[in-house]
Amino acid sequence: MEVRTEQNIYKQKKSRNIRIRKAKNIIFYSIILGATGFGILVLGLLLYQILKTGLAWLSIDFIMNMPSRFPQKAGIKSALAGSIWVISLTALFSFPLGVGTALYLEEYSQKGTWLNKLLQLNISNLAGVPSIVYGMLGLAVFVKMLQFERSILSGALTLTLLILPVIIVASQEAIRSVPETLKQGSFALGVTKWQTITGVVLPYALPGILTGSILAISRAMGEAAPLIMVGAAGYVAFLPSSPLDSFTVLPIQIFNWTSRPQEEFKNIAAAGIIVLMALLLFANGAAVMLRNKYQNRMD
Repeated sequence: MEVRTEQNIYKQKKSRNIRIRKAKNIIFYSIILGATGFGILVLGLLLYQILKTGLAWLSIDFIMNMPSRFPQKAGIKSALAGSIWVISLTALFSFPLGVGTALYLEEYSQKGTWLNKLLQLNISNLAGVPSIVYGMLGLAVFVKMLQFERSILSGALTLTLLILPVIIVASQEAIRSVPETLKQGSFALGVTKWQTITGVVLPYALPGILTGSILAISRAMGEAAPLIMVGAAGYVAFLPSSPLDSFTVLPIQIFNWTSRPQEEFKNIAAAGIIVLMALLLFANGAAVMLRNKYQNRMD
């Protein structure tokens, strides 16, 4: 009887613990689902408001016109051209530097040494630094010390510093995902280390590298604070023709319109946000397509 009583007590405790765990699981799941739903709801309301306000002002003339003090004549041509200039140069600088650094840290640098640990620690810390700090650094180094002035080149180099840690970390993770057996098999055939990297490691890791890099560049496309610090103008009525020209970008142009007292400029700002979102969606879509393309090729 005592044994059966102890077994019954044990079963009751086990059953009670299971009920408690299930209740906790349901509560936690409900909280997470509610937080996700709230975020999606707020985002949906914002998108609805932006689309409702901005679609009426979105037209070919809006894209092809220069900024103006008259809302009916204002456009984003110079800001769009400036964004394309800045992002193109940022990608040109950041992608080879980021991937090259990741290759050095993963394939050439000795793990566990003080230099490797110092580099890894600094890269991880730099990934979390606020963007305005990079703007101050770009102002001191590129605008003042190197005398690139308040130009597209200064803005592109500043954004390169901003997204470089993100590209390095993403590239490192992609390179680590390469199976060691593939590299060992390449070495067994008498292939050099560099040939193994270019012929085995990079093709296998390329989907992850491209995805991380394009998403980082997409983040730079929406940044305004660093570019304000390096001198991006709020009003530019000409198209830049070289990296040393003055410039503005879509986020700064949108901010400039929202600060105007006229209600029409806020509507124009909504149209500019739609254009910026379209560019971001295009970049993110390109990242997904490139990842799927190279993943299918590797399979």
